[in-house]
Amino acid sequence: MGFLRIRTTVDERPGRLASLAAAIAAKDGNILGLSVQPDSDGTVDEFIADIPASPEAVRTALEEAGGRRVQVVPATAHELTDEPTRALLIAARLRATPWRLPELLGELLRADDARWVYGAEISDLPDPTLLTVPVAPRRAVRLRRSGLPFTLTEAARAAALVRLAQPPAEETRGSERSIKLADGTEVTVRPLTMMYREAVRDLHERCSPETRRNRYFVASPTLPPGYFERMCDRSRGRSFVVGHDGRVVALAELAFTSEPGIGEITLLVEDRWQGRGLGRLLMDMLLQTARDLGLAEVKANMLSDNARMRRLLVSFGATLAYTDDPGLIDARIPVGVRSAAVR
Repeated sequence: MGFLRIRTTVDERPGRLASLAAAIAAKDGNILGLSVQPDSDGTVDEFIADIPASPEAVRTALEEAGGRRVQVVPATAHELTDEPTRALLIAARLRATPWRLPELLGELLRADDARWVYGAEISDLPDPTLLTVPVAPRRAVRLRRSGLPFTLTEAARAAALVRLAQPPAEETRGSERSIKLADGTEVTVRPLTMMYREAVRDLHERCSPETRRNRYFVASPTLPPGYFERMCDRSRGRSFVVGHDGRVVALAELAFTSEPGIGEITLLVEDRWQGRGLGRLLMDMLLQTARDLGLAEVKANMLSDNARMRRLLVSFGATLAYTDDPGLIDARIPVGVRSAAVR
């Protein structure tokens, strides 16, 4: 006796499901679970059955009963759960831990592998055992499951779970927000757009050479060519300006990287605004943005003598490591980790 997951495509005609059930019964099989999924060229019926016959014998019997593209793979008693209940439990876990989106998508569809893909990798593939689920611009989760191709119904289920993980529309657009510093000063955070070009230029001119060096590793008073445009490009990430009394006093950026599921964060805070808790509040906002976008981890590169940034990142749970350049440190923060100091 053994559990089998049996999947077959049938024409949408009366009596087809009864014929398949009769074929399984003729092999002394006991149907313990049934799922019916509309697909592009018929209906996909999926059974969980306790059946003594071999997978090959079951496949032959179902083909004779009118099944097409019959697949029979081993199953376990663990799969004998109520599917709506299982999906709701996974959805609840996703709401609590949205950064685990690939893992939970894989669990929902019983995939063998689930991972982030970026950019050009997102393009559709002809392999039916691979499913690419868009999450945000230039980012998706790719699922792989050998033996059982994905159906259109399963693709719709995956898309629905992703929508559950998306932030509300106003957060996705990065709407204006106000934050209050420890001394009571209130500043306004807005998405960076082209209209702030001159204000950002003035910010850089007001920053000291040391502050610019800590941010860009050089002390130049101007941005590198094309960098402002890249910061405004939402396909490359999310950038924010902090304003007070008509001036931009800080920049915060979360940039997408070529590493699946990983973003890169940077901060620039005008000298007279440093040491007032603004950097900490912006870091918390960037980590929340990363969670909302489905990222699993953020990284930051900093000069080894940038003690202020090092303390800030460590307080958020960062792991530090030296790079091939002894003057640079690489910091990594899982987006699900939040230091007790910032809660």
